[in-house]
Parts: sequence; structure tokens; C-alpha cells
Amino acid sequence: MKILLVEDEKRMAQALTEILRLESYEVDCCEDGISAAAHIESGTYDIIILDVMLPGKSGLDVVKETRGKGIKTPVLMLTARSGLGDKVEGLDSGADDYLTKPFMTEELLARLRALGRRSIHSSDGTLSFGDISLDAASFSLICTTNRRRVKLGGKEYRILEYLIANQGQILTREQLAVKIWGFENEAEYNNVEVYMSFTRKKLLFVEAKTEIKAVRGVGYELRYGNV
Repeated sequence: MKILLVEDEKRMAQALTEILRLESYEVDCCEDGISAAAHIESGTYDIIILDVMLPGKSGLDVVKETRGKGIKTPVLMLTARSGLGDKVEGLDSGADDYLTKPFMTEELLARLRALGRRSIHSSDGTLSFGDISLDAASFSLICTTNRRRVKLGGKEYRILEYLIANQGQILTREQLAVKIWGFENEAEYNNVEVYMSFTRKKLLFVEAKTEIKAVRGVGYELRYGNV
């Protein structure tokens, strides 16, 4: 799961980043509201941790603009303000949850797990499209018609997860590179091609009719049967 952490206090940002990475989250960081908005619009994050008080643009303004653009990524707001009115304002602006500083690590992680459960996965931990499903617990691809399954590598899983979450859309190579390898990693397009090939072989192995189709000059989309 990929998290965008927006926090301008450097020591806090470093500490949270270390904690989250120890919990196997992928983390990108930024320090102001303007760059946060640009990162969020990329659509590459599963959860956003957003401080309220930010330079450039406040966290409240960022989340309002995010929701106004139809972006539904779960947002956990952080603030030093503990008043009820401040919490209500944060939630009314479009945040999904609100955590007051200082907080215990266990509470932060519990809230992130709860937000993760509200996202694209179904209640039993699977994500489905056509005749395939992904099992998040075992990182497996399953063909729902014949029950064949195969273990996926981390990047293969994230490719299918991202394609399923954006079913009906064509995803560019740039979007995939940023989502899978991150903003800080200069992944070349041939990396995307290589892992697409690996992922297609896994689909063939389970004999799924669902396919990853290349759209010439644009990117990739997931299709089932003749759709």
C-alpha cells in the first residue's frame, strides 16, 4: 500500500516515514500544500496523511480541492488542534479521519488499517475484475472460473491492483511507473514493459480470459473477453 505523507515538520516527517516503512508501507513525502496537491492528482496513492497547518496551502484547502476534483483517496488529517470544532471542520472538508498530535504509533497504524479496509478491496480481502481476483493476504492471482492460482511478485501484484482499481481506463506508462516505482525512482519505460510481460504470463498460467491490452502510443488497460 502506498502512502503520501504531507508534513512540514521535518523531524516528524522522518520519524513517521521510518515507522510506516517498517510496517511495509511505501511512502512518499512532501512539505507544503502546493506540492501535495500535485502529488495527489497523480492518482498513485492508496492513503494520504495530511497535516492541517502547511506552507503554501493549508491541508483543509488541499482536501477540499481534492474532493472537488472527484478524487476519493482516503485522507487522514493530522493536527495539533484538539477542539471539536477543528475536527468537525476537517471532516466536513472531506477528510475521512482525524488524528490529534501527539498520538501513539499504535493508534496511527490502526487508523491506517481501517482506512485501507475502506478502499478498493472487498470485505473478504479480494479485488476482482472479469474472471480474476487478487488475494491480498497471500499476494495471489486467482482465476474465478477454474480456481487456478499463482503467487505474484510485489510489482506484478501492484500492477494488477492498479489496473483493477482503474478498470475502464487506459493507464499511461508514466502513471504506472510512478505508481509502482514511485516519484523518487526514475524507472525507465522498459521496466514497465518487462513487468507487464511477467504479469501477462501469470494471467496465461491461470488460464484467465482477462487480458492486459496495450493501447498503441497511450498505455495499458484491463479487458475481459471481447470487452
